[in-house]
Amino acid sequence: MLTVQIDKKLGDFHLSADFAVRGASITTIFGKSGAGKTSLINAIAGLSRPDTGAIHLGEIPLFDQERGLCLRPHERQIGYVFQDDRLFPHLTVRKNLLYGATPLRGQPTEIKFADVLDLLGIRPLLGRKPNALSGGEKQLVAIGRALLSNPRLLLMDEPLASLDFQRREDILPFIEKIRDEFGVTIIYVSHAIEEVIRLSDEMIILSNGKVAAQGPVDEIMSRLDLHPLTGRFDAGAVISTKFASYDPVYDLGELNFPGGQIQVAGLNMEKGTPLRAHIRARDVSLMTAEPKGSSVLNVFKGRISDVREEDGPQLDLSIDIGVPLIARVTRKSYDNLGLRVGSEVHAMIKAVAIDRRSVGGIKGRGR
Repeated sequence: MLTVQIDKKLGDFHLSADFAVRGASITTIFGKSGAGKTSLINAIAGLSRPDTGAIHLGEIPLFDQERGLCLRPHERQIGYVFQDDRLFPHLTVRKNLLYGATPLRGQPTEIKFADVLDLLGIRPLLGRKPNALSGGEKQLVAIGRALLSNPRLLLMDEPLASLDFQRREDILPFIEKIRDEFGVTIIYVSHAIEEVIRLSDEMIILSNGKVAAQGPVDEIMSRLDLHPLTGRFDAGAVISTKFASYDPVYDLGELNFPGGQIQVAGLNMEKGTPLRAHIRARDVSLMTAEPKGSSVLNVFKGRISDVREEDGPQLDLSIDIGVPLIARVTRKSYDNLGLRVGSEVHAMIKAVAIDRRSVGGIKGRGR
């Protein structure tokens, strides 16, 4: 387990973080630009020194201000993957990978060179130099180099930010494998909510240098009070589901969850695969009567459990359909329908509104 309780002044900015992360998990740190995400993981890595507090990795103190203890970065057994790959341009991929490799002399937990090559699929790249690699290949090599230091903790600071969507999609499964196959604890920094939903066992929201919330992704994303921090555009519910069936005639996948079934266009996976479905609040419509003759495939009866009021023409509503679902409506619609907390409604979600690329896996991927 990683425990962090630190304070640090950086000019006018004040970082004050207090949280714990369990082992063999992926915890994402999410926040807007300037929230203090990089400052926080630099303190964990030993690249900057907090003013007060303590950082422990298991039983090992990495920093303790009261005891005057601050381990140097190379003493912390922490791997770090930056936004840019930071590979040595004059070295081959093989030599980049082996630079800083730290063998554990045959211990069962040792991450070996061949393991990394197989996990990341980079064996064909060994003889190349960085200028002959694509952006995605460079990041895989950077991840491999960090793994070969045999870290107890892997810090990843927006490692996919410079890549296009497809390259990010290609690399995300490798990051999940690092947790699942090597049991490495990962702190993953991102401002991309879809990466957070796909990867996280837990998420931490950082705002103005402070931890605003920490918990499972579905719980955090369902809190109306956090929508200003998770982003108005992408705000919505995250529902834990399992893939149930595929209809090849209409190219529709069906996901089971405690409130029923969700149909998603163009989704086909192995039956029983656990998945998270991100349903944006702006994609949910409401009716007070059961809809008839509608093209919408996903209709759920529920009850309004909470309303977030703020300045502007819109309201966010939390709908209990067996799990929380978030709907965004105009104030005019809310008043015209006579809605209030406790009102029964029918929530409607188009199957084509749920982007199959945003349906992310849950730890274990059905194993």
